[in-house]
Amino acid sequence: MPYDEVTMDMVRQALFITLKICAPILAAGVVVGLVISIFQSVTSIQDQTLSFVPKIIVMILVAAVLTPWIIQRLIDYSRELLTLTAG
Repeated sequence: MPYDEVTMDMVRQALFITLKICAPILAAGVVVGLVISIFQSVTSIQDQTLSFVPKIIVMILVAAVLTPWIIQRLIDYSRELLTLTAG
């Protein structure tokens, strides 16, 4: 079953945009997790909520701060997708 090149390119772009949108949020979670893990190792505190709650809070804050950027990326992709399908 042959695939259209334009369709494959749009799927590739969708995956790339998804990675681009998720990367800063996940990176913030990884950095906070690393800092808290080092803190836990130094102080010998082994509480699970100490690593879980701050990661969630920081990831939500990063997502809230980046919301305009994320929306603009999605609008650009949607505009390009609709232009290709309509034309």
